[in-house]
Amino acid sequence: MKNRKLNSDTLTLHFNSISEFHKTVGVLKPKHPLFSILRFEDLPKVENNQRLKLILDFYQITLKKECPCKMQYGQTPFDFDEGVISCFAPKQVSIIDKDFSFASSGWLLLIHPDFLRSHALSQKIKSYGFFNYAINEALILSEEEQKSIETTFDQIQKESNLPIDNFSQDVIISNIDLLLTHCNRYYNRQFIIRKPKTNDLLNNFERVLNDYFSKEENGFPTVNYMALQLNLSPKYLSDCLKQFTGQTAQQLIHDKLIEHAKDVLSTTELSVSEIAYQLGFEYPQSFSKLFRAKTNLSPLQFRQSFN
Repeated sequence: MKNRKLNSDTLTLHFNSISEFHKTVGVLKPKHPLFSILRFEDLPKVENNQRLKLILDFYQITLKKECPCKMQYGQTPFDFDEGVISCFAPKQVSIIDKDFSFASSGWLLLIHPDFLRSHALSQKIKSYGFFNYAINEALILSEEEQKSIETTFDQIQKESNLPIDNFSQDVIISNIDLLLTHCNRYYNRQFIIRKPKTNDLLNNFERVLNDYFSKEENGFPTVNYMALQLNLSPKYLSDCLKQFTGQTAQQLIHDKLIEHAKDVLSTTELSVSEIAYQLGFEYPQSFSKLFRAKTNLSPLQFRQSFN
């Protein structure tokens, strides 16, 4: 484990192995060095008097309940009255503030990528978008969804407590696959259930784009820039927008870019090359190609239509 002070208030903890994690939180060494499942009820009470930056070299899936704190989902706070699933991929950074209260109930599943090697889940797990999200975009579960998830966690724990044989790993991985399939199902349903919030997101996305182009800055906003302004991760932002508009954040940015380009073409005498450079294109041909793809006209043809 690598520890270092980030600044006077933040300590970085980098766990290379699941065994190191177990030792630090004060529980017995895992039966399998590449896999572990724990109950929050069984973890020692931890006094957190410092802001922590955590980096784990393995997958982390948690179901948190009975936690006396609030969590932010996008820009909306939620209590832990509902179960909350958080998923972290290896090397993903999470921040725990010193006043954060740990869950007193729930599950913690730790999986090293090597545990999944030679299994189809090794590649499948990389396709789940919720592993790319920050903790403030966790998966909020309904009561029925939580029951399904807990049943699967319970089955994983029962199997992990049995004597290890030639089938143990396959059975555990099959149940992990089922767990993630449930998560993916509820994750996609969440977009539908929380649709009113997405209307606000679309309005805010449009507002940020309009503000950016109204400043007449060179270049166009990136997805990372838009996500930062909206307090979301880039992947989550694109998934939300894709679900409700059929287009990713990048495609919507390009749409706004072309609308801005139309205004410049029709109201100024700047050349196509000057406009392209102003909009952040390294090559005018790239701008012309995008413009034609969006309008079926070249920039010059569009300009000539106003003459």
